Amino acid sequence: MTQPVSSHATSTDLLVLHTLRCIGFSGLSAVAGATGLSESDVESELIDLAVAGLVTRTAGDFGGWGLTDAGRATDAERIAEEVATAGVRPVLTSAFDRFLVLNPELLDLCTAWQTRTVNGAMAMNDHSDSSYDARVLDRFTEFHQRAEPLCTELSAALLRFHRYPVRLADALARARSGALEYLTDSTASYHTVWFQLHEDLLATLGIPRH
Repeated sequence: MTQPVSSHATSTDLLVLHTLRCIGFSGLSAVAGATGLSESDVESELIDLAVAGLVTRTAGDFGGWGLTDAGRATDAERIAEEVATAGVRPVLTSAFDRFLVLNPELLDLCTAWQTRTVNGAMAMNDHSDSSYDARVLDRFTEFHQRAEPLCTELSAALLRFHRYPVRLADALARARSGALEYLTDSTASYHTVWFQLHEDLLATLGIPRH
């Protein structure tokens, strides 16, 4: 497979717009965490995008930022242009095919983390059995090691994908350090970041989610 010589860097405004497209309605800190930018830089970009009618802000304790219909359309157009300009569609398509092979396994791991068999019946995992949790954590670690080459290939094609392996590794490290919610139950969990990567691949390749 022919690899691009160097990563294509996404403009900051498109990075913020597309991140919001992939993670959905979110607060400032979540957008900053997903992009790797500072909150002040993200807020500046969001304000400019709002002036352009591409995003909107809802105030209040449960408020945040979201795309408008125009923002979604603009994102799709600019992302398609980015992929065409970088000439990376074949690489991304191949990577997406491999992602689809890994995806069911990740979902099974999440189920194994959230539930377990007790006395022959399926029950919620209350995490009282540390040996069971340790086995599932080890399986997550092994899965992550196999997913890393895929993330590296995506990052080599489009630089904006580099945040996913960073965020996945961080979530796994936190879970292994005792913050168990970082596997499936946090907005920054391994499962959430993986879901956002799935959404990003669909949006980048222009594939509708079924």
